[in-house]
Amino acid sequence: MRIPSLALLLALVAVPAAAHTPFLAPTSFDVREGGTVSLDAAFAEAFFVPEVAFDDSQFVVTDPSGRTHPVATVQRLRTRTVVEHTLDAGKGTYRFSTGPRLGALFRTWEQNGKRESTRDPAVKIPQGAKVISDFQSLTLAETYVTAGAPDRAALAARGKGLEFVPVTHPGDLYVGEDFEFVVQYDGKPLPAQKIEVTEAVWTSDRKPAVETVESDAGGRVRLKLAQAGTFLALARHRSPAPAGALAPEYSNSYTLAFHVLTP
Repeated sequence: MRIPSLALLLALVAVPAAAHTPFLAPTSFDVREGGTVSLDAAFAEAFFVPEVAFDDSQFVVTDPSGRTHPVATVQRLRTRTVVEHTLDAGKGTYRFSTGPRLGALFRTWEQNGKRESTRDPAVKIPQGAKVISDFQSLTLAETYVTAGAPDRAALAARGKGLEFVPVTHPGDLYVGEDFEFVVQYDGKPLPAQKIEVTEAVWTSDRKPAVETVESDAGGRVRLKLAQAGTFLALARHRSPAPAGALAPEYSNSYTLAFHVLTP
């Protein structure tokens, strides 16, 4: 398995992240017991500079007991959705999630030597046309925050959809160590799954550096943490859509925002 380095990531020639990538990021990863956490959820090209609000989903939080429930406050603005939630009085780790969001349809076909595309659900691919793509986006963005000592109940795999299952605790990441996680879809590891790791530059006037790595045969990824800062890890995976869906395939996108500290 290839072991990527975040130091190498930052040394690469900057390339843009995929357009309109979802993210969920707290305004601060440093939280206190019983404090209020504020997060931004949006689609963007530079992280974390919001461009389009993340809407049409159910934001949830998994608390240190492992119980998942809706967040306290969700305010949808034009460029971002603001989430606020007051933590419990005790110590522990919380997982914040946008919940799955079904998005745009993408249909492309060729007929009589001409290629056409649409995102209009009312427009069907003509009979006899060569189908290039026919899928609907399904996005999910997550992050973890820890008040006091980290614990692991909120890290448990859902076993549904695309997700990163942490091996290393995502709230306990330090330069000089590794961040290990398993990429899964519907509870099964995804081997040779491409992951983009992007530095957060917090501004739109500099394109972030992006490195693409792959999971091993067991779906495991190990990142060597050589640089402090905030990062976004992204995976995309095509899967068959369920019966009755608007398209035969889903294009799944999953992102995890995480923070690396100096020892």
